[in-house]
Amino acid sequence: MNAQDRLPRKVLFGAAWYPEYTPVPRVEEDLDLMAAASVSVVRVGESVWSTWEPEDGRFDLDWLAPALDGAHERGISVVLGTPTYAVPMWLARKHPEIAAEAPDGHRLRWGSRQEVDFTHPAFRFHAERVVRAVVGRYATHPAVIGYQVDNEPGLHLLHNPAVVEAFVDDLRHAYGDVEALNDAWGLTYWSHRLSRWADLWSPHGNAQPQYDQAWRAFQCRLTTEFIAWQAGLVREVTAAAGRDEQFVTTCVSYSRAAVDEWDVDRQLDVAAGNPYYAVQDGLALPAADPGPVQGWTTTGTWALIHTADRMHASKQAPFLVTETNAGPIGGSSANFPAWDGQWRQAAWALVARGARMVEYWHWHTLHAGTETYWGGVLPHDQRPGRVYEQVSQLGAEFARAGATVAGLHPDAHVGLLYSVPSKWGLAFQPPSVPGGSSPFARDESAYERLVGCWARGAFDAALSTRLLHDRQVLPPPGTGEDEAMDPGGVAAELPVLLVPALYAAGDALLDWLVAYADAGGHLVLGVRTGYADELVRARLDVKPARLAAAAGVSYQEFSNLDAPVPLLAAAADGGEVPPLALPSAATATTWVDCLQPSGATVLAAYGHPHFGRFPAITTTARGRGRVTVVGTVPDAATSAAVVDWAVSTAPGAVGAVDARRWSGPETVRVSSAAAPDGTRVHVVHNWSWDPCDVFPPTALRDLLGPDRPTAGQALRLGPWDVRVLAER
Repeated sequence: MNAQDRLPRKVLFGAAWYPEYTPVPRVEEDLDLMAAASVSVVRVGESVWSTWEPEDGRFDLDWLAPALDGAHERGISVVLGTPTYAVPMWLARKHPEIAAEAPDGHRLRWGSRQEVDFTHPAFRFHAERVVRAVVGRYATHPAVIGYQVDNEPGLHLLHNPAVVEAFVDDLRHAYGDVEALNDAWGLTYWSHRLSRWADLWSPHGNAQPQYDQAWRAFQCRLTTEFIAWQAGLVREVTAAAGRDEQFVTTCVSYSRAAVDEWDVDRQLDVAAGNPYYAVQDGLALPAADPGPVQGWTTTGTWALIHTADRMHASKQAPFLVTETNAGPIGGSSANFPAWDGQWRQAAWALVARGARMVEYWHWHTLHAGTETYWGGVLPHDQRPGRVYEQVSQLGAEFARAGATVAGLHPDAHVGLLYSVPSKWGLAFQPPSVPGGSSPFARDESAYERLVGCWARGAFDAALSTRLLHDRQVLPPPGTGEDEAMDPGGVAAELPVLLVPALYAAGDALLDWLVAYADAGGHLVLGVRTGYADELVRARLDVKPARLAAAAGVSYQEFSNLDAPVPLLAAAADGGEVPPLALPSAATATTWVDCLQPSGATVLAAYGHPHFGRFPAITTTARGRGRVTVVGTVPDAATSAAVVDWAVSTAPGAVGAVDARRWSGPETVRVSSAAAPDGTRVHVVHNWSWDPCDVFPPTALRDLLGPDRPTAGQALRLGPWDVRVLAER
């Protein structure tokens, strides 16, 4: 069965629901409120191993039955979670050896979550037993449509001795002998050459980038294997129960250090993730520049859309939102509830980018525990209030729109190449470290800042982005994936490809990028691209390696910037390429590649007594396409200008920015998509307090109401408003 066919033909809408957490039982009352709010799905059971199995081998499996029975009676579907991320105290007490070990060598104390070595045989024995028990009890329940295995995997890098030994074995199988490893990792440096495998030092104090790259990849493979192992257990139990139509997923938190989003989702039926985002003025357009550093919650409308694009990218298919904010998220010191309308806006934005389910975390705000102030749909008094009213309106809208908006295939004007291996490499050797930290400090957000520059640039230019993983473009050997994407096919579908910070890349991938330009695509290269190979070794080639000839520009030197430097537009040379129109206050930030043109046209330079000798942005024709090199990290407005210019000079370019916004103000965004039945759907947002008009370019019908806007007639958007329209 096709994975997408396992999902109902509607946008599933609901919340994580924990009837076992409520001070006073209220299953029927909660379900009645859900039904009145048009809730169609709940996620249950994933956090309470000690409730499922109060003591070693003693199971209590029937307590959830009334909740599932009541949900089914009201037509509410259920996603059942496996509880393996929250280990009961009796297991930690009986098997202290399963505790995860931190980089400094100490064992993580029990009392939080995910503090275990999930590779340990004792943990696996008990985890398998509880998974089989829980899934076996409810596999045949008619309300259960799917399973979430574990929860936000990959929180910790495991430094347990057995894990390190497994890492050594992994290297031994990959390299064969230590001399091959010595040569590959450059271990002559600092007298690190090994004479036997037992000499490999512990990762606890490692300072070698090649070691760290292999260690991060290995840790992520452990997470992938663990999730795949659980998924296999669930599928075995459900197949025996005759329920092959049920799906299996996990919820990815994209800031986790030990998860490879592309690899882990390959093991599952459908991708799912947890986009948490800042509300109130965090969603306002135009957005502040520079924006805040992104973390497990993102700030900025562009960042919400970028997260949705990452969820879609894992399988290049519609996805599930397993958690997102209902109320204030972030604890007792971060209470920022959304403005009226922002629940609708965010949910419809996610659906427009391919979400087939939107679940809030969570239904009722908890009365005890760490997350007491993570707000739910119902507040602490458990009475419906403003959040419930907003959510109810949204639920009714999803019900009204029906199957037309389920499984949308989002439009994309530009592609963005994403590289998890480059994220690992730049975390260990970041190009900049905020706050003047040690030059040897790790920075897990380094890659995301460079990618975010271009994701935001596309969004601010009112363009939609399709994110492609590097290993989708060119699958590595042994993954069982299809052949490499055809560069010509990608160029035809995505006439512009943004490549930020592709730091860790093999020869074949860099050559594929040149082939993309040869086939007619406009390739836009950002800093740090083509500098290192797959093992994050600095390449011997002229930089950007294997791309310099095609780009007509190279460099040897590079420099950090202590302060922004003005960018100046180059004079038009009368050639075929139109000049780049820079914003009045265009600046270069963070980094400068000291570019030396060898045939490329200069588009922008630095207003600086030293860096002024180097171009900041160049472009050159290549084959049927073009290669543009951006040798700095531009400010947000300049990034948007570069992306807009790149699209305007590419074959099959979209129209002007006003057309993309339907002649609305800067606060308006239009996200367009194709429905499974071929219907063209347009989701129109006004991300501001100011009402405005937009002018649809074609006749449309309103999927949420009686209006039938026609081409050229004003469509009114209120404050923080969203309209969902379909072409007639």
